[in-house]
Amino acid sequence: MTLPLRHFLLALCVVAIWGSNFVVIRWGLDAFPPLLFAALRFTLATVPAIFFLPRPKVGWRNLAAYGAFVGVGQFGLLYLAMRSQISPGLASLVIQTQVFFTLLLAMRTSGERVQGFQWFALAMAAAGIGVIASHTDGTTTVLGLAMVLIAALSWSSGNIVGKRAGSVNMLAYVVWSSAFAAPPLFLLSFVVEGPARMGDALAGANLGAWGAVLWQAVGNTLFGYGAWSWLLSRHPAATIVPMALLVPVFGMSCSALLLGEGLPPWKLMAAALVISGLAINLLWPRLRGALKAA
Repeated sequence: MTLPLRHFLLALCVVAIWGSNFVVIRWGLDAFPPLLFAALRFTLATVPAIFFLPRPKVGWRNLAAYGAFVGVGQFGLLYLAMRSQISPGLASLVIQTQVFFTLLLAMRTSGERVQGFQWFALAMAAAGIGVIASHTDGTTTVLGLAMVLIAALSWSSGNIVGKRAGSVNMLAYVVWSSAFAAPPLFLLSFVVEGPARMGDALAGANLGAWGAVLWQAVGNTLFGYGAWSWLLSRHPAATIVPMALLVPVFGMSCSALLLGEGLPPWKLMAAALVISGLAINLLWPRLRGALKAA
């Protein structure tokens, strides 16, 4: 199915926002400690939107679990890693391994079988991660790589929880679950980063820093998820979802252009392996179906 031009441009805008957001995260971390930054993001993603969107018809435990996995596990760890342990471009690439973690968790929790092409795709992506691990330097460390992989695992756990929620308004689901992400992040920030550091960061934050927080909440979360859900409600998932392959492309490109992150051959090789693995996983069933029909 071919997307109308306006819908294609909207999808492209969303993935561009999601990819370039890793640069915005890097800017925000210059002003806020990581856990406080994440807490502020989910606070603004909740308020005031929660007063305008009805609560999705799912249990509170489901909302709390999704908020904990995505808010604390995914973004809490991602922000901690990006503070000094991994470059934004590589973070945008490695976090996409959540696709394969989701596959493996689905196999374990619901008995879904992983097919041969998916194992091949997983092996390609793992080879790309191996390339990154063998080239850690001052901008990317083994610890940072491990933290982002655990963040990807947390994201995939959130995917499984979200799948159990059934067919709900995804934007409302994200907003209401964000209410369960902010409090533990504030508590962790208080314990780990300390009230003095929190207070200094809040007092010293300029308009650019608050703009980074606002972009996380409004641009990345509310507009991004809202537009993506709108597109998925009007087109087959197989038409929309492959566009997400461009997220690490935008992430690495924006990091190179705006932050001066280098793109040596090994990094491009790692990106090619991971993105190829993602592409095979997403596109092979569609291509196989087309070949059979032909």
